Amino acid sequence: MKNEATNILTVDNLKLHYSSAKGFFSKKEIVKAVDDISFNLLEGETLGIVGESGSGKSSICRLVLNLISKSSGKITWFDKDLDTFNKKQMKEFRRKVQIIFQDPYGSLDPRMTIGSIIKEPLDIFNKKLLKKDKEKIITELMNDVGLSNELFNRYPHELSGGQCQRVGIARAIINKPSVLICDEPVSALDLSIQAQILDLLKNLKNKYNLTLVFVSHDLSVIKSICDNVIVLRSGKIVENKEVNDLFRKPENEYTKKLISSVPSPIPLKR
Repeated sequence: MKNEATNILTVDNLKLHYSSAKGFFSKKEIVKAVDDISFNLLEGETLGIVGESGSGKSSICRLVLNLISKSSGKITWFDKDLDTFNKKQMKEFRRKVQIIFQDPYGSLDPRMTIGSIIKEPLDIFNKKLLKKDKEKIITELMNDVGLSNELFNRYPHELSGGQCQRVGIARAIINKPSVLICDEPVSALDLSIQAQILDLLKNLKNKYNLTLVFVSHDLSVIKSICDNVIVLRSGKIVENKEVNDLFRKPENEYTKKLISSVPSPIPLKR
């Protein structure tokens, strides 16, 4: 990334600790799900966060979105501390920072039609828009994410996993956010569909001027799409580098083991 890129989000010494006991009479232990994490998110970049299951990847996403409470630390959005935000400011922050979830079926309400699912964020953040204007926005966006308008009145169970993930992406970007957090968005999909979704995200990033945070346990996926990457282990950052530098000169032994097990990167369209 260019040095002059704007720093839009900063995480300083972020911690999420909680007590846990294995049995009823067992002594409680402190679990450090996120342990003293710091990083910057630059405008226009795709920042990868990679690590094995339980490394703290999804917890960081939920902390940044203020969906769960941190133990300590600071998160700033354009140099403004999230802890100081009032209700109106937090609502605007959540419009600007959206998330795509891992499970393409579980993240969609099975009782709602595809059109209604995509429209829901418009109803929350753009209540004054006329119905016909909302429908126009939805149909144009469905086209952008590769969904036929014939699916407008269908239900999630009638769609494939890849189609459902496209619905989730459309829902996340319909209010034109600045940041899109992708929490393992392709891990539940077949390999060929993974490549399609990665290509789609890359295209949408350019068209909508998005900054991406891409979470994965798979370094081959990270290498295919990310500019910079953070490697997590047990809630701690063990490496934070430009993605090509990471693969050329990994410093941490854990990172070296991850890289040694990486298959060929998923091919994306150029």
